[in-house]
Amino acid sequence: MNLVQHGIADITGRTRVLGILAHPTEHVKAPPAINRIARSRGRDAVMVPMNVAPADLASVIDALRVLESFDGAIVTVPHKQAILPLCDRVSARAHAVGAANVLRREHDGQLVGDQLDGIGFLAGLTHAGITVSDKAVYLAGAGGAANAIAFALADAGILRLTLYNRTREKIEVLRNKLCAAYSNLTVELGTSDPSGHDLAVNATTLGMNPSDPLPFDASKLTSGMVVAEVVMEPEITPLLAVAQAKGCSIHLGHPMLEHQLQLMADFLGL
Repeated sequence: MNLVQHGIADITGRTRVLGILAHPTEHVKAPPAINRIARSRGRDAVMVPMNVAPADLASVIDALRVLESFDGAIVTVPHKQAILPLCDRVSARAHAVGAANVLRREHDGQLVGDQLDGIGFLAGLTHAGITVSDKAVYLAGAGGAANAIAFALADAGILRLTLYNRTREKIEVLRNKLCAAYSNLTVELGTSDPSGHDLAVNATTLGMNPSDPLPFDASKLTSGMVVAEVVMEPEITPLLAVAQAKGCSIHLGHPMLEHQLQLMADFLGL
């Protein structure tokens, strides 16, 4: 492999190692972008994918804790919630959300977690000219990204939030957290029908694989709604294809990552 061609400076004995913790890792997009940022900032560091099965996460974290050349990692599906109790410290934002998507190793081996998904998603919407203040939002999902997006939307002043997930118990937990933190926000448990909302968000992983079902009943989408994704590949997911055909505006998944990259690099010490 030509390292320069791949946006990576020569590996040296002083190179700092960063990872992206995922399972599987084939879909991850961050390493090339983070490596370009490292080069642009003159940092001798490289990010590599780390394919970690859920059952092995705790033992891998224990190993990374004592790996002196390791500076931190991006944390993605399916580890965003499971990583939280493995951290020594987490930000108030990560604690509220119940998930972390970045992990930094301090010099003493302590691990610090933060959550940037919600900030990135909201920044992507804003950059695209999509406003959420006083809007009704339908959110599918109950994982780490969904939790982060829900809190970011609440912070941004949405009027009403409808939560939907195939496992109802998970969105009941999320609703209770949101109601405790935002007394003026109306939070409802919904069905697979997204109609009656200004914005519908897929915050699940459904759409990554061709055989995946749609995350909600897209036949109920109506012209004038905005439909947003967190799935980055394929760029036009089956959900977005249906939304386009029904006259909806669409918002792709990759802006959520793009608007986090500089924040992630800062957090990781690049």
